[in-house]
Amino acid sequence: MPNIASAKKNMRKSRAAQVRNRAQRSTLRTALKKARAENAPPEAMAVAVTLLDRAARKGLVHPNAAARRKSRMAKAAKKAAA
Repeated sequence: MPNIASAKKNMRKSRAAQVRNRAQRSTLRTALKKARAENAPPEAMAVAVTLLDRAARKGLVHPNAAARRKSRMAKAAKKAAA
């Protein structure tokens, strides 16, 4: 346990960020699973894309990882439609 005030504050901040990140990552994963599901509505993919963009912008996932996932989802949706 830190003794210095700034270290205590950093610990509080990192805990809060950890909780926030965990919740956002869970929401993102759930949306991705719903978008990948059989006969998923187009709205599910739109929600997943929005969450991926937001996660990349906030630093939750790497921007290239978000782009890769969006690309693969679009490719799968195109294949399913054909």
